[in-house]
Amino acid sequence: MSEQQSTAQQAEGRKKVAALIKDIRFAMLTTVTGDGTLRSRPMTMLEQEFVGDLWFFVAASSPQVAEIGDSRQVNLSFANPGGNTYVSLSGTAALVRDRAKIEELWNPLFKAWFPDGQDDADLALLKVTPTEAEYWDSPNGKVVQVIGFAKALLTGERADVGESEKVDFPG
Repeated sequence: MSEQQSTAQQAEGRKKVAALIKDIRFAMLTTVTGDGTLRSRPMTMLEQEFVGDLWFFVAASSPQVAEIGDSRQVNLSFANPGGNTYVSLSGTAALVRDRAKIEELWNPLFKAWFPDGQDDADLALLKVTPTEAEYWDSPNGKVVQVIGFAKALLTGERADVGESEKVDFPG
């Protein structure tokens, strides 16, 4: 496989990741604590097109921000069990206090977490820059999957569980 093919395939893989996470409302953010323990918590996806970085509103005083100070390495896990799609995205995180970006991404519903709105002193953005992702996509319905598993058991062949690929992000 040529380098151009590999680059083209990776670009297609990145588009596929963007399409798979587009309609998922929550991601599990995993950070590394100071003692090396992994900790996960749900984060609300913002209405945004995924074109390289993912953004989340966050309280600057939150534990995840402190943990990112210890290690910028994070993971975002996305799941759509009804659609049989799953994405694990690794990257680096950074705290951002960019007023213009906050205004661009703001939705009045976020006042539930930040009562003073965009003027909340604790309001910040968490920017996650992906380094790689892996996805599993099995668009077949449950009945087709069960039949496929049964066939695999009967024939001794590996079950077709759909598409899975590791995708690198430029960086």
